[in-house]
Amino acid sequence: MGKITDRALELAEEKFIASSGPGGQNVNKVATAVQLRVDVFALGLPPDAFNRLKESAGSKLTKHGEIVLTASEYRTQEQNREAARARLTSILNQALTPPRARKKSRLNRVGKTQRLKAKKARGTVKANRGKPDW
Repeated sequence: MGKITDRALELAEEKFIASSGPGGQNVNKVATAVQLRVDVFALGLPPDAFNRLKESAGSKLTKHGEIVLTASEYRTQEQNREAARARLTSILNQALTPPRARKKSRLNRVGKTQRLKAKKARGTVKANRGKPDW
C-alpha cells in the first residue's frame, strides 16, 4: 500500500449501522454494516489525482469532500470493515495511477489504399440501394 492509502485508512472514521444484508434475526439485533468516511482534503492529493478521484468515486463523494462507503455484504462487523477498507484502497489506487498515454496508430501505404478501396466499395453498395433511375 502507498503512503496516501495508509494515511486514508488512519483518517477513516468507522460507524456501525444496522444492516439489511444476510444474517437472519442477527441483522435485527446487531449493527453489522460499516460506514466508512474519509476527508479527501486531509489526504493532500495532487490536483490531477484529485480530479481522477472525483471521477471514480462518483456519488460516493459528498460535496463537503468526504468519501462515504457502506459495506453490508457480510454477517460480521470485521468482514464488512475489511470490505469497506479494501474498496477505499482500490478507489484511491485507481485515482493515484495516471492513465496510460494513447499511442497513435500509423498505417502504411498499403493499409491506406486497402482502407480507401473498402470505403469506395461500401459507398457503391450504398449508392446502388434504393430505386433505380430509368
